[in-house]
Amino acid sequence: MATLMGQSLRRKEDYRMVTGTGKFVADIKVTGMVEATFVRSTHAHAKIKHIDVEAAKAMDGVYAVYTGADLIGKVKPLTQIESHCRLPKHIEDQIQPIMLHNEEPVLAQGKVMYVGQSVAVVVAKNRYVAEDAAALIKVEYEPLPAVVDPFKALEEGAPLVQDHLESNLQSYFHLPVGDYEEVRKKADHVLKGRFTSPRVSSNPIETRGVVATYDSRSDHLHIWSSTQMPFEVRHYVAKILGLIEQNIRVTAPDVGGGFGPKGGLYTEEVMLAYLARELNLPIRWIEDRVESMSAARHSRDQIHDIEVAFTNDGTILGLRDEFVLDVGAINYFALTCAYNSAAHFRGAYKIPVFDLTCRIALTHKTPNVPYRGAGRPEVVLAMDRMVDMVARHLGMDPAEVMLKNIIPAEEMPYSQGMYYKDGGELIYDSGDYPEALRMALDMARYEEIRAKQEEWRKEGRYVGIGVSSNVEGTGVGPFEGAKAAIDASGQVMIHTGSSPQGQSHETVFGQVAGDVLGVGLEKVTVKCGDTSLLGFGAGTYASRSAVNAGSATHLAAEKLRAKVLEVAGNVLGVAPDVLTMKDGVVYAANDPDKKLTFAEVYEASLPGMRCKVPDGMEPGLEATHYFVPPTVTYSSSVHVAVVEVDVETCFVKLKDYCIVHDSGRVINPMIVEGQVQGGFAQGVGTALYEEVVYNDNGQLLTGTYMDYLMPTAMEVPKAVQGEQEYYSTRNPIGVKGVGESGAISSPAAIANAVVDALAPFGIKIDRLPVSPNRVFQLLQESQNT
Repeated sequence: MATLMGQSLRRKEDYRMVTGTGKFVADIKVTGMVEATFVRSTHAHAKIKHIDVEAAKAMDGVYAVYTGADLIGKVKPLTQIESHCRLPKHIEDQIQPIMLHNEEPVLAQGKVMYVGQSVAVVVAKNRYVAEDAAALIKVEYEPLPAVVDPFKALEEGAPLVQDHLESNLQSYFHLPVGDYEEVRKKADHVLKGRFTSPRVSSNPIETRGVVATYDSRSDHLHIWSSTQMPFEVRHYVAKILGLIEQNIRVTAPDVGGGFGPKGGLYTEEVMLAYLARELNLPIRWIEDRVESMSAARHSRDQIHDIEVAFTNDGTILGLRDEFVLDVGAINYFALTCAYNSAAHFRGAYKIPVFDLTCRIALTHKTPNVPYRGAGRPEVVLAMDRMVDMVARHLGMDPAEVMLKNIIPAEEMPYSQGMYYKDGGELIYDSGDYPEALRMALDMARYEEIRAKQEEWRKEGRYVGIGVSSNVEGTGVGPFEGAKAAIDASGQVMIHTGSSPQGQSHETVFGQVAGDVLGVGLEKVTVKCGDTSLLGFGAGTYASRSAVNAGSATHLAAEKLRAKVLEVAGNVLGVAPDVLTMKDGVVYAANDPDKKLTFAEVYEASLPGMRCKVPDGMEPGLEATHYFVPPTVTYSSSVHVAVVEVDVETCFVKLKDYCIVHDSGRVINPMIVEGQVQGGFAQGVGTALYEEVVYNDNGQLLTGTYMDYLMPTAMEVPKAVQGEQEYYSTRNPIGVKGVGESGAISSPAAIANAVVDALAPFGIKIDRLPVSPNRVFQLLQESQNT
């Protein structure tokens, strides 16, 4: 019986975090370590005519200066990540995708493609000298026309971002589910709308950083990186530099937030690895905040043109979407965000006919990658704004239209008639979406607020309530591993391939393993974030760790439990099936005096003449399991926002916010709540404040926090949460992912609430953020019409 799972146990990670004893990349110190600084492009698109590095090289304390020309033939360029380009054959047959090769040199060669691209690197005795020397490097550019509007980028004759391509259309696919033209003919109404989710930045508290050391005797390279995917970094550094993969160790120590953009591989990780080998010196690079704003990858940036066909009673018959995704100068993650958008567009709605076309455009901007939600918030905004528009078009309540179209609980498991990106059929495995909607409406006092709105408006107060729902495929494969072991002291050790950036791996996987092995959390040590711990690993992204690494931990612990019982039975002379274990002691259920501690079982498992391991079993107490999910499992949530809009200042105040979430079986309720609250906070930023803005020449206009607005604790209320707990049927512990849900629906719920608050003015919101400037503009437009 589970005793740890389901409890809000305190996080094991917190002590070192609150006492300042955590260790991040910037805390890594190695004797003789030097520092690197990058010279970055100030142009969005330009030829590099000449780079003068002589003054920098001559400066005292400078060890080396490299430009792109120095790397030709030695360091391969970065290109799209292979694992994200692979599609199962049946999906290729259905969507007929185009995915063209694109790449980025580690240091720019011949031309630059975006502001912030690395052009040169300086290695010096410390950061101060490196920065001073970098300022002496003179780069002569010949500016070229830049294109930052994705629609203009797709026009014939637009300036090419990647010179080897014939156009800036990097990827394309078409997904038909049913015949939209047929249902369009049957519909009583057709509505169209364009919805824009702007480019945003993830802004982790810890910027990126890399430390690399090289041991020439063993040809061993050790890289510390603030990455979400140590195994991917190891694989691609080896591939790009032509090294033996097993001679590279990648460690992700404590990581202060990642949210997606710290996944994959960056040019700086390759460059630092190359420099450590070339110079045979330990070397460090820590990104400053201004670099982070321009060079750390951005996200979102989708524009959807949708058309919905529906009947007089609000039943949606079909939906057509044509959207453009602006990926910036290189598309590292292929169709990841775009296909996520396709797979999650209809969410909790029963819309049998769906037709989607996607074009992915290259522009002269920083590359665009997955960020918390990864293609989902964009389509939830479009879908739930359209549901709201359908309701207002028919004079119905938006919640009524939502409830009319939501998938009934009795139809679960429900098929959306397409495939998920992993190749599995897109079938929701469990949940009750109508129940979640009703719970959320009750929690938010929906009817009460509706009843008071007119009275408030007479007082000059504009209060609105908005709703959004989402269903999220979580726990995507291809696999995750865990090793469970018992050491000489009787301590349980868990090693996982998934590494955290704040998700509480040490606590939750300890709870999972502790339940299987009958020990308390203090008797389990969890280690992760290091390629030396396990043979294979994938990483932490896409709300996958609890599902995959949690399941791998559970199954590895079960294997270990069986082995412990076998060895103990051999020592005690009893059958393993009469033994049980509790608090680190194995004993006979019918004769508790026959017992061994974990440490004694460990001693009996060691190789040698006294080994008591049964024939055919390996010595030692450890077991490894790699969990391969059959496909994703689907979490879901409903968000209700209550806002008040000041029509004089145009500020939007969040008065109340409620979330009902189904994350399957809950391992640690406190941590689940924290994940949802964190995602909600980032969703508030997306809804009301954040936008990366470039001018027509590709210059970044929001390169500091003076211009890029983020919410603080003052602007983010605590969301009231309600939980459903419909277990997943696709993993042994019944869990669903929870990391992204809070961020997915909050922009749509808030946007709908603002529309509702300003209903007397008849405004429509079709893009984010709903900033005071935007509200002012909408009110002005309303008055002019």
